[in-house]
Amino acid sequence: MAIILAAGKGKRMKSKLYKVLHPVCGKPMVGHVLDAVQQVQCERSVVIVGHGAEAVQAYLGDRAEYALQSEQLGTGHAIQQAESLLGTEQGTTIIICGDTPLVTPETLENIIANHESQGAAVTILTASMIDPTGYGRIIRGADGSVQKIVEQKEGTPEELAVQEINTGTYCFDNSKLFQALSQITNDNAQQEYYLTDCIKILREQGEMVAAYETFDLAESIGVNDRLALSEAEGFMRARLAKKHMLNGVTIIDPSATYIGADVVIGSDTVLYPGTILNGHTVIGEDCIIGPNTEIEDSTIGNGSTVRQSILSGAEVGAEGNIGPFAYLRPGTKLSDQVKVGDFVELKNVTVGQGSKIPHLSYVGDAVVGSGVNIGCGAITANYDGLNKSITEIGDNVFIGSNSNLIAPVRVGDGAYVVAGSTITQDVEANDMAIARQRQENKSGYAEKIRAKAKAIYEKKK
Repeated sequence: MAIILAAGKGKRMKSKLYKVLHPVCGKPMVGHVLDAVQQVQCERSVVIVGHGAEAVQAYLGDRAEYALQSEQLGTGHAIQQAESLLGTEQGTTIIICGDTPLVTPETLENIIANHESQGAAVTILTASMIDPTGYGRIIRGADGSVQKIVEQKEGTPEELAVQEINTGTYCFDNSKLFQALSQITNDNAQQEYYLTDCIKILREQGEMVAAYETFDLAESIGVNDRLALSEAEGFMRARLAKKHMLNGVTIIDPSATYIGADVVIGSDTVLYPGTILNGHTVIGEDCIIGPNTEIEDSTIGNGSTVRQSILSGAEVGAEGNIGPFAYLRPGTKLSDQVKVGDFVELKNVTVGQGSKIPHLSYVGDAVVGSGVNIGCGAITANYDGLNKSITEIGDNVFIGSNSNLIAPVRVGDGAYVVAGSTITQDVEANDMAIARQRQENKSGYAEKIRAKAKAIYEKKK
C-alpha cells in the first residue's frame, strides 16, 4: 500500500498551478511519485488531496484512490484522512510526499525489503548531506536503530553535527501506523499533528524504528520552490540521458538535449543538440534526430531522419526524411520512405509510401497516395470559412508547383496537375489538369509603366 501526500498548497512556488502538478521532464511531480510506488506493486495507492484536489484527481484519474484533507493541520492529520480506506488493512504502507519526483522504484523496493526483514514498525528513508541545515537529523543508537529525529530548532550542537537527514519517506506496519496516529496531539507551536510523533510513540512502546539510507542524494529533494524545481529537473534530465545512453542511444551533448520521462528511444539512434522529446514519443532504431528539433506525442519509424523541425501528434514511418524546418501537426500519418522538406506544414493528413512533399507547401485534411510528388508552393485549400473538407490524391500523382487544390476535390491515380493551376473539380485517373488563365504579352507595356512611375517620382520631388 502507499499513501501519497499531495494536499499542500505550495505557496513558495508562487504559481497558479498546484504544486505537485508542476512538471519535471514533462511529467507532473505527483505522476512520477505514483509511477514509482506502482512499480513496486503496491496493491492500493491513496493520494491525500487538499488544495487543487479537483486538478490532481483530473490528472491521476482512476489510477489512485483519494482522501480529502480539507484543512491542512499537519502531516499526521493528513494520514489520518486515509484511515477510512486503509485503517483495517494489514501489511506494509509506504508514505511519500507528492513533491519528491526523484525517488526511484529501486530505492522503494530496498526500503521495503529492509523494513520487512528487520520486522520494524517503521523504517525511515534517510540521506547524508554535507550541509544538512534545515533538515531533521537521524539520531541512531549503538545497534543502528533510530533513537529519534531531531529538528533543526531543537538539536544540541552534537546532534546538529549529524549529517544523516530525514527525507520524509517512510515504511510503516499499517496497523501500528494507525494505532500510533490515534495517540498524536497538536501540542506544539504550530498546533499541527505531525507524522514524526508516531515514530516517537512507537519507539516508547518498544517497537523497532529502523532507517535505510539512499546514496543518491537527489532522491531527498522535495520541491518547494522554483529553484528546487530547476534542481530536480537537472537531476532527472541527467538520469534519463544516462539510461538512454546505456541502452545504446548516442546523445552528442546531454546538457543540450531534453528527454521526457515517458519517451522511448531505440538503439543506435543519434540525438543532436537542441533536441526536445516530450510526451509519449517513441523513436525507433537507427534514427537521426536534430539538431534543434522538437517532437511531442509522436512516433518515428526505424532509420528516419528529422532535422530542425517540429512534430506534434504525428506518425512517421521507417526511413522517413523530415526537414529542415518542417511542421507536422496532429493527425499527420506518414508511411515509409516519405520525404517532407523545408517549410512544409502538414495537418490531419495521411501520406502513402515513397511520396514527396519537398518544400514550401501546406497539405491539410488530405489523403495522399503512394509515389506522389507535390511541387513547391502547392497547397490544399481545405477551409471555406464554415467547413473543412478533404482533398484526395491518388497514387503516382504529380502536383505541379504553385498549385491550389480547392477541397473537396479528388485527383485520380497517375494524374498530372500543371504548375500554377487552381483545381476546383475532380481530375480523373491519368488525366492532365490545366486550370490557369492564358498568358497575354502586351508589347512595350513594361516601358510605359516605368515611365509613368518615374513621372510620379519626379513630381513628388
